[in-house]
Amino acid sequence: MPKKRSGGGLSPTQQAAKFLGVSVLAGAVLAGIALPAVGALGLAAKGSVESFDALPANLKTPPLSQRTAILDAEGGTIATVYSRDRTVVALKDISPYMQKAIVAIEDSRFYEHGAVDLKGVLRALNKNARSGEVSEGASTLTQQYVKNVFVEEAGDDPTKVAQATQQTIGRKIRELKLAIQVEEELGKKKILENYLNITFFGQQAYGVEAAAQRYFSKSAKDLNIQESALLAGIVQSPSRYDPVNDEAEATKRRNVVLTRMAQVGDISQAEADKAKEAPLGLKVSRPKNGCITAVKGAGFFCDYVRAVFLSDPVFGKTKEDRAKIWNQGGLTIRTTLDPQAQKSVQQSIKDHVYTSDEVATAATIVEPGTGKIVGMGQSRPYGIDVKQGETTLNLSVNNAMGGGAGYQPGSTFKPIVAAAAIEGGMPASKSYSSPYEMEYPSPVAACEGKNWVNTEGAELANENETEVGPYDMEEATAKSVNTYYVQLISDIGICPVTQMADKMGVQRANGNKLEQTPSIALGVTEVSPLTMANAYATFASRGMYCTPIAIESISQRVGNKSKSLEVPKSTCSRAMSETTADTVNTLLKGVVEDGTGREAGLDSRPSAGKTGTTDERYAAWFVGYTPDLAGAVWVGDPKHERKMVDITIGGVPHGKVFGGAVPGPIWGDMMSGALEGEPVSEFNLVDIPDGKEKDKGRGDSGDRDDGGNGDEDNGDGGNGDGGAIGGLIDGGTDNGGTDGGFPGNLFQGQGNGGNGIGGRRD
Repeated sequence: MPKKRSGGGLSPTQQAAKFLGVSVLAGAVLAGIALPAVGALGLAAKGSVESFDALPANLKTPPLSQRTAILDAEGGTIATVYSRDRTVVALKDISPYMQKAIVAIEDSRFYEHGAVDLKGVLRALNKNARSGEVSEGASTLTQQYVKNVFVEEAGDDPTKVAQATQQTIGRKIRELKLAIQVEEELGKKKILENYLNITFFGQQAYGVEAAAQRYFSKSAKDLNIQESALLAGIVQSPSRYDPVNDEAEATKRRNVVLTRMAQVGDISQAEADKAKEAPLGLKVSRPKNGCITAVKGAGFFCDYVRAVFLSDPVFGKTKEDRAKIWNQGGLTIRTTLDPQAQKSVQQSIKDHVYTSDEVATAATIVEPGTGKIVGMGQSRPYGIDVKQGETTLNLSVNNAMGGGAGYQPGSTFKPIVAAAAIEGGMPASKSYSSPYEMEYPSPVAACEGKNWVNTEGAELANENETEVGPYDMEEATAKSVNTYYVQLISDIGICPVTQMADKMGVQRANGNKLEQTPSIALGVTEVSPLTMANAYATFASRGMYCTPIAIESISQRVGNKSKSLEVPKSTCSRAMSETTADTVNTLLKGVVEDGTGREAGLDSRPSAGKTGTTDERYAAWFVGYTPDLAGAVWVGDPKHERKMVDITIGGVPHGKVFGGAVPGPIWGDMMSGALEGEPVSEFNLVDIPDGKEKDKGRGDSGDRDDGGNGDEDNGDGGNGDGGAIGGLIDGGTDNGGTDGGFPGNLFQGQGNGGNGIGGRRD
């Protein structure tokens, strides 16, 4: 006696044999269904069950692509992203009406036959033969599930999708063989569950849970009769029966499903009639996908997390491997973003720079000693509506991670020069003549035994004519004296500086190496705010540099199980001795206490930092830190077109923008908020001997509190006779190349930065 299956019918092997026999007798049943005029069935036409059995029967079911949740450090949701909007649910969490509706309309004999419905095959074959075209198919729900697996496996590759859905005998036969395997291994209920989770319901909704949320804003378990019928009807043709765009057609299709449900006894005729009278009852929830959904102004940070995932080999050897995991989704990514710090970043930006301003700002905060990025934001909102001022360009990061070409850091680079000098044995008391203006010393030692030579007689100048040395390192740093730092780098050589920068993670935003030129001391190389914040974190952690990280942990849901993924770890290394770092901290503490960064200083706790203003004021910076957090703020025109002269920013007019005047207060406010409620930590300071007689051989720079307009912002005001604006206007220093400007050939290959207008860095 033939072995019966629990649901009735023959065993899988017997079904295959019987099916093939019918196929041969019918002149290729699948060919008749799928391709009307074909006269052979390929393998089946050979007339042997053995040939069919030789086909591989391993269905590698791909994990269904699902939503990915990006969380902050405390577990709060930042954003939801997905390649396909899908939430996998168990059959018990799907309305019984939905289960019955899909079976009734797609495969009413689902529980009676095996992988292949032989009655359905013969019926379809007969009907198609009479009509001369494919007017009816015979695929069972199981076969449809197998086809959907092929489509899911193809992902978004149009070629693979076409191959997965092509109407060929070979694909049909393979689909059949795998359907038999699936029936044998999974059983009816699991097949139905998988089918309802994998199939496409239109409107970007994959799986019944996403469909229920999309069309009715409810869970699949709560669907009623008419809602279930509507969704079941969509599956055959999601575009044709789309209820959002064609309510009439969708209603007709829904009613067809209701009629079929009554015919097979799933519901009574009265229930069907009542449901047909009901409106569609749509309550559409528009799909919200990607970093555009980010809260707390974290859209750019969200994008950075995505860039990290797609670029880091820890998530896969190739870009394709990493993209496959990302698109598959089902990830829960806990990031390093601190809610308090992020809120403070956004609030400070909002208070000081308007989205409608001609220039923008970007700010980033990192944690010294760990490399954790705890805050990241900018004044231009995240999005693609250019007319509304939106952008997806992350102004805080390097080009490879979704940023631009970077911006000249100006004098914020000087502490790196100081660190290189001190690490090499130079005392912080070192004094230089530091004239108001001078030619670049030449030659200057560079790496690999080479020398930089000032062949063009390039000159530079300080911000004000009153800035005349001698200066020691402490005062030169507080006042940001250009000529002091050029004399310093010319003395120690360029190579120690670029090597120190490398140890501190300072790289050009475009990925190129730092240039071997003494003008690097004045910040002519374009970098990103994240780079500078993380570099200064090295000072805060007493010389330990840690690579920046944005991801704490990742778990991935595959089916009903979760697993942890390996994530990138911060790598920490000693960039300089503790003594060197402590010395720089002492220097930079003086900047915020009695130098150009006074407006950024924190009243409640020790802080240190440095201002920076670039050529013709296209950008201004403040980079600073406490022992607990380090942050960088950049303000400027991302297009490098608007000079920050005679400009209003955040409702405040500025004759000239300095690093201490605009970025400084942004930094001060954001750091105060980020650290509110946290214990106060102290720096390890050192005693720096006086390296000169304070006033010998130089003019009086005047009382810093009595400076005029722009120079008061800079913290280097004069006493009314030259200190306020005399050096800026009378010297003609904004015109580059004359009276202290840098000649264009000095900054070769600098892109937007090297425009030959240097010489004015606070």
